[in-house]
Amino acid sequence: MAKVLVLYYSSYGHIAKMADAMAEGVRQGGGEADVRRVRETAPDDVAKSAGFVVNENHALLTDPNELTNYDAIIVGTGTRYGRMSSQMAAFWDTTGGVWAKGGLVGKVGGAFTSTATQHGGQETTLFSIITNLMHHGMTIVGLDYAYEGHTGLDAVNGSTPYGASTIAGGDGSRQPTEIELGGARHQGKRIAELAAKLSV
Repeated sequence: MAKVLVLYYSSYGHIAKMADAMAEGVRQGGGEADVRRVRETAPDDVAKSAGFVVNENHALLTDPNELTNYDAIIVGTGTRYGRMSSQMAAFWDTTGGVWAKGGLVGKVGGAFTSTATQHGGQETTLFSIITNLMHHGMTIVGLDYAYEGHTGLDAVNGSTPYGASTIAGGDGSRQPTEIELGGARHQGKRIAELAAKLSV
């Protein structure tokens, strides 16, 4: 059984919902899933005035050395101008010691994201996450086209081969659709299955 970490940052709850769906997929793939969040770095008054939502059901992960306890790591964050959020970047900036020891080499990695608009930087944000994972020597698994949600044209949905995604809307009112959550489940399942094969 692969042990999989779903590590995320979410300002308004969209990514937290996607993280739970990703973990559900991991379990469907026979894996053990831990869902953790990274620390909020915005000042308290800024976070409060912006209406940030913290999911207290998911514990913080602050020690980068904990990453080495997992067979796979799936990283999710909303986009900030086409790249990962500063909160998530700040966490990965602390992983130099893990990198120096090759602590994540050969493990499986994946990414997921959320944007306000349909073309709001989902793919570049996913690649900004994937770049970090590849520098750590991880094998990347995206959202493959066996997931039928990629091909539907009946509604606007976040969907890229590089990772699951959702569209939040400019005011954050749009919640992840079943197609978007299904993409997260599909990717999580694939990652768990591959991680189990590689860790034998």
